Amino acid sequence: MKKKILVIGSLNTDFLIETDKIPAPGETVLGHSVSHIPGGKGANQAYAAGKLGGEVAMIGAVGNDPYGKKLIENLLSAGVDASGIEICEDTPTGQAYISLEPSGENCIIVIPGTNHMVTPELIQKHMALVDSCDYILTQFEIPMDTVRYIKKLALQKGKRLIVDPAPAVAGLEADFWNGISIVKPNETELALLTGREMNSREEYIEGARSLIDKGVETVVITLGKAGCLTVTRDQADLFPAHIVKTVDSTAAGDSFTAALSIALSEGADMKEAVAFAQTVCAVVVTRKGAQSSIPARDELKEVMSY
Repeated sequence: MKKKILVIGSLNTDFLIETDKIPAPGETVLGHSVSHIPGGKGANQAYAAGKLGGEVAMIGAVGNDPYGKKLIENLLSAGVDASGIEICEDTPTGQAYISLEPSGENCIIVIPGTNHMVTPELIQKHMALVDSCDYILTQFEIPMDTVRYIKKLALQKGKRLIVDPAPAVAGLEADFWNGISIVKPNETELALLTGREMNSREEYIEGARSLIDKGVETVVITLGKAGCLTVTRDQADLFPAHIVKTVDSTAAGDSFTAALSIALSEGADMKEAVAFAQTVCAVVVTRKGAQSSIPARDELKEVMSY
């Protein structure tokens, strides 16, 4: 029986600006084009999980504006239950401004908008979605007090909680981590979360185990072209990345998190789930945009190893 996934998180409209060079501080550069693309870490994960065949619902908030309407329509097109998305009258939908180089590197500025309105009260309003799910995915683009509430709720109700800690927050209290099933940072986020400088596999493992010592079950560290490192108390495994030509890395991490949750919800072990997530990412980074880059399940057949 397929297990249900609930994403609680952010929805943004991405303004994707293509340029030859991301500007340095004080520098002005010319851009080539700008596109409006549905995004936000929460919405990306929900959309990806839906496209990959999961039974997915989302709790979040958008403004009563054309951007919010488009975000909801896009989730519905991927089969996501959007009944938990609140439409707010007086606050605009969240926005992200992304500068993209030809190499695929990007930099992002996020204006939260209605994402600040994803509160414990909003979650309580849609508690039926929480009660019916098996996995909860959340991120740090909503208020941290809400993330803390989600963690408490997941523990109380016996849900598996996957946390994508981006944008990373330094100095979180030690008991924040207790009871989280999976934390999925990249190497930069792991350094911020742990307050440690990291430049080697051994240092990544030490950093991950510092979170495990605080109560996390598994840490999955995405390392870009270097692959992925999964760490538990007793084991650490490095998984090489697929070799592809990167066009745009936007939503790669979100797609990884969604694909990992889909595979686990279908009964895969961690090794199989990581392999599936890496396959999805190998497709995502060859396409431009956030949700526009996410493949459907049947598009993975030629490269899928799970």
